Amino acid sequence: MGGSAPRAASARRRLGRSGVWVTALSLGTAPLGNLFGAVTDRQAAAVLDAAFEVGIGYLDTAPHYGVGLAEERLGRALAGRDRAAFTLSTKVGRLLRPLRDGEQPDAQGFVDTPPRAREWDFSAAGIRASLEASLERLGLDRIDVALLHDPDNHEREVYEAGYAALAALRAQGVVGAIGAGMNQSAMPTRFVRDFDLDVVLCAGRYTLLDQSALADLLPECGRRGTSVVFGGVFNSGLLANPRPGATFDYVTAPEQLVRKAQTIAAVCARHGVPLKAAALQFPLRQPAAASVLVGCRSEAEVRENAALFAHPIPDLLWAELAESGLVAPEAVRLGGY
Repeated sequence: MGGSAPRAASARRRLGRSGVWVTALSLGTAPLGNLFGAVTDRQAAAVLDAAFEVGIGYLDTAPHYGVGLAEERLGRALAGRDRAAFTLSTKVGRLLRPLRDGEQPDAQGFVDTPPRAREWDFSAAGIRASLEASLERLGLDRIDVALLHDPDNHEREVYEAGYAALAALRAQGVVGAIGAGMNQSAMPTRFVRDFDLDVVLCAGRYTLLDQSALADLLPECGRRGTSVVFGGVFNSGLLANPRPGATFDYVTAPEQLVRKAQTIAAVCARHGVPLKAAALQFPLRQPAAASVLVGCRSEAEVRENAALFAHPIPDLLWAELAESGLVAPEAVRLGGY
């Protein structure tokens, strides 16, 4: 069996049946909202410059990231750039407001953020207000993709108003594509089945360590022609550095999972492939795959991820992972990009 050709970060794929196209490698901006640690405005600008230099043309953000800080930094870094040169997604479901007198911020993992609070709102008015506020923070005249953000405890609101509001905005041409972004697969599967979504951002549920989305979400997306953007491909750290004490889904990974990650890393090493390269490229074997989303907090991380994304991977590596029971066989039989 041969090996795959090097992947280009700039390769493009359309989201569902929409007119929106995204690059194969995309940039997540939660780190630019000071997730788990502060970055400077200059560092944030350098991340964006490096992303464009390596061919990344799809950028994902959200009001949640640093209570607006990521969108503001992204807007400053994009000022003066050709709007046709990039695709941008943001999310709806959380409105931002100033902190009230005596109110303490709810950090939710972000540090050194503006004095604002988040409020859940999946109503039609809330979704419109969210997009308008995002445009103001970004300093842009349009957003390409709007995603329902983490509606885990708000499914009823999505069915009653949220989806219809997004669909209306798409029909009016306010946004080009709509979808949902979540850290689970069951609820997005219901959304794909019941709604006309262009894309799902699937975070952490289709990786070298967790292929749970293979049981529900990915087959449904295939049936409906819905594209998938894959986030959390390192499962918050374990697939980047599989060591005791590493994190899996933002908590300390259990010993058994650490051993499995180390075994996968050893298989990769026998084939001359860094574990992180395999983790980045694994989801793109899915036919519904549109892009792999990586969060970067430095120029060096952007360039490293682009190089890993282009690292050749022999088919024999995928075959060995499947034959060893380390990944689902049906995951590596498929051919996406």
